Amino acid sequence: MQLRTRFLASTFCTLLAFPLSAAAADAPARTVEFTAEASRAAPNDLVVAVLYAERSGADAAALAREVNRVIAAALDTARAYANVKTQTAGTSTWPVYGKEGRGRIESWRMRAEIRLEGREVGAVSELIGKLQSTLALAQVVMQPAPETRRKAVDEATVDALRAFEKRGELIAGALGKRYRLYQMSISESGMHTPVYARMRAAPAMAADAAPAPLEGGESQVGVSVTGRVELLD
Repeated sequence: MQLRTRFLASTFCTLLAFPLSAAAADAPARTVEFTAEASRAAPNDLVVAVLYAERSGADAAALAREVNRVIAAALDTARAYANVKTQTAGTSTWPVYGKEGRGRIESWRMRAEIRLEGREVGAVSELIGKLQSTLALAQVVMQPAPETRRKAVDEATVDALRAFEKRGELIAGALGKRYRLYQMSISESGMHTPVYARMRAAPAMAADAAPAPLEGGESQVGVSVTGRVELLD
């Protein structure tokens, strides 16, 4: 009889402790852990574009002057667009070796990039079209501006907290109990999906480039609430 009593007591404790993770061994015995999620759509109201100049030549110094001249002219053009943030985004130079091996440098290649960023899609699109007369377009990304994303995250957080509260009431009610919050964590889930538009064109082909067609759309941002509640009689 003593052995049977011990077995039943052990089984009962195991059932009570089943929802607990190893990291929460110090939590009250009657706890339940669960997760609630919510998402909101955030408008892709920020345009980020990268354009570049890339040239080859035997004279590294002359090559650098040419690329720098093209980039400087592009920056001058961009200054007319006060609502578009423009900055240089990196420059790299590398040797081109002959067929005989890596011992002999035949020429040099250089690439320099500029980055455009703006919330007025029409202005950024028009500027991209102008710059494509001398630069190639590497990438355009449409994404929520930081303040737009933060607003969507805040709204999703409220939704997730309400969903967590409802689920807690559902679980406790199904067991004929009340509950109180024991522990909670909130995190953003990886639901941000920027819209990419990749286009490449040689400068000669883009001399009369029209404004780049851009369609913003929306990105989903999500929030997860994970918590542990204590069941009460």
